[in-house]
Amino acid sequence: MRSPNVLFALGLVAMLGVKAASAQPGLGAQGAEGEPHRLQQWLVPSPDPAMAAHAVLFRPPGKGPFPLAVIAHASSQNALRRAQMPQPEYRALAAWLVVRGFAVLVPERPGHGATGGKYLEDQGGCDEADYAKSGRATADEIAAAAGFLRKQSFIRPEAMVVIGHSAGAWGALALASEDPRNVAAIIAFAPGRGGHANDFPNRVCAPHALIAAAGEFGKAARLKVTWLVAANDSYFSPAFSRQLVDAFRGGGGKADFRVLPAHGSDGHWLVETGSGVNLAGPELDRALKARSRTSAARR
Repeated sequence: MRSPNVLFALGLVAMLGVKAASAQPGLGAQGAEGEPHRLQQWLVPSPDPAMAAHAVLFRPPGKGPFPLAVIAHASSQNALRRAQMPQPEYRALAAWLVVRGFAVLVPERPGHGATGGKYLEDQGGCDEADYAKSGRATADEIAAAAGFLRKQSFIRPEAMVVIGHSAGAWGALALASEDPRNVAAIIAFAPGRGGHANDFPNRVCAPHALIAAAGEFGKAARLKVTWLVAANDSYFSPAFSRQLVDAFRGGGGKADFRVLPAHGSDGHWLVETGSGVNLAGPELDRALKARSRTSAARR
C-alpha cells in the first residue's frame, strides 16, 4: 500500500501534468527582463510536443549574437521532491558565464516543479535501473530546449556549451555520445544517477549498471568531456567517479577528469554556490579554452 505522502506526490504530479498539457502559453519569452543579468522567464520545447518546459534565461548587455550555454540541473527519483523543486537557476554559474559573453539558458525538465508533466527520464527501481535510457531521455530534453534557443536572433547557433550537474551531467554525457552538432564543449559536474540509494550517502543503486551505461555512452562519443567531482562528494565519490570515467574511456570516449577540493558539507552541490563556482573556475576556464580550439577546428 502506498503511503499518504506518495499518494499526495503522485496526485500533485498528475495535476501539474494536466495543467501543463491543457493550457500551454506560446513558446518564448514570458515577460520582461529583470535582474540579475537580464533574467527572463521563458517557455521552451520538450520532447513531448504537448509539453512546454519552464526556463530561465540570462544574457549580457547588447543585442548579441551571443554564444549559448545550457545548464542541465540535478534531479531526484522522489516524486514529491521533484514536484516541490523550485525553478533551477544556478545564478552564480550563470553570472560567471554571462561575464564571459554567454547567454545562459537553464531549462526545467518535465516532471519537475512548475513544468510538471511526465518524468521522462525515470530510471526505474533501484535494482533494475535503466541508466542508459534515463540518460538519453535527459539528453533529448537538453537538445529540445537548446535547439529552440539556437534559432533566436540574439544567439549564435554554433559552438554551444552544455554544463550538467548530477543527473543533468549524466544527460550531458549521453548527449556527448550522440556527437551533437554545434556543441563545442560539455562540462559535467559529478555525473551519475542513483546516488544516495535509499537516502544513504556514498551508496549507489545498481552501481555496475551505472558503470556499464557510462561505457555505452563512451562508445559513440566524439566530443571530449570535462568531468569534475569534489573530493567530498557523497553521491558519486572521486573513487567511484573514476570507475565511471574509466568505463567511459574504455568505450572510446575522451574525458578530462579532475577532482576539485572539498567544498562545504557535501561537494556534490558545489556548482550551486558562488564559492563553489570560484573553486571550479580554473577548470571551467580550461574547458572554455578547449572549446575555442574545437570551434576553430570545425570552421
